[in-house]
Amino acid sequence: MTFTHSLYPDNWSEIATSVKQQAQWRCQKCGLQCIPPGEKISDLTRSKRRVYTLQVHHWDRNPANNHRGNLVALCSACHLLYHRGGKSNVSPGQLSLW
Repeated sequence: MTFTHSLYPDNWSEIATSVKQQAQWRCQKCGLQCIPPGEKISDLTRSKRRVYTLQVHHWDRNPANNHRGNLVALCSACHLLYHRGGKSNVSPGQLSLW
């Protein structure tokens, strides 16, 4: 499967932000407190900042199914582990959710 932005709705950014806000910017798997957009944390390098980036995962792996029950906020590590664990047909290189 190829990652295609066109599979996501035009308002994906708003949907994803809403899911993250409802999770209070915490990973819903491991509980890691992630960084909200615009928050300045000067002591984090770019690679460390990625660790604290919250992403939104589709449980059914269908980016067109944006019902709230199908979406979960995960830190980048948990999101990657979920996909690497054979629970998805998306490769780790395709996990950037802008």
